[in-house]
Amino acid sequence: MDSIPTFRNQLLIAMPAMRDPQFTHTVTLVCQHDEEGAFGLTINRPTDLKLQALMQQLDIELEDEQLQKQLVLSGGPVQTEQGFVLHDSHHPWESTMRVADDLFITSSKDILVDIAKGQGPEYFLLVLGCSGWEAGQLEQEIKDNVWLTCPATHELIFTMPYPHRWRGAAATLGVDVNLLGVTAGHA
Repeated sequence: MDSIPTFRNQLLIAMPAMRDPQFTHTVTLVCQHDEEGAFGLTINRPTDLKLQALMQQLDIELEDEQLQKQLVLSGGPVQTEQGFVLHDSHHPWESTMRVADDLFITSSKDILVDIAKGQGPEYFLLVLGCSGWEAGQLEQEIKDNVWLTCPATHELIFTMPYPHRWRGAAATLGVDVNLLGVTAGHA
């Protein structure tokens, strides 16, 4: 049996022709990918919800004024009430999954408590919702030119301003998305 190529720890850059409004101009990190399908988090769709409001809903006191203002991201149209913390440091939180050597996802409340105490990861994104693909679906979408892919980098995930991530991710490939047509094709 042939093994499928993995897109884990790759960024999916929505092509300009993307018609699904959930994914127009998005950059999505593929967190898990195997023969059963794929799971990812969009990293450039801030919501109006601030970290302070979310922490209050969970009865967690957050005193750091910078963190209070951090925006929560919309990670995708699936499980929109489920929170995920995408972060750069490994720690034994209850529910942590490794994406890469220096990239993890935690979905348990204990990481939020540590963040509020100043004992959390140095870099993190709080994301509500995710994206999912059935077996073979992501591979077909990439073949159909729905997505460009590029390696995930710390800068693209954590430090580049949200409005610049779509063009910035494409630029890592030497692609100016402004010059791409809105219809997909094959060479």
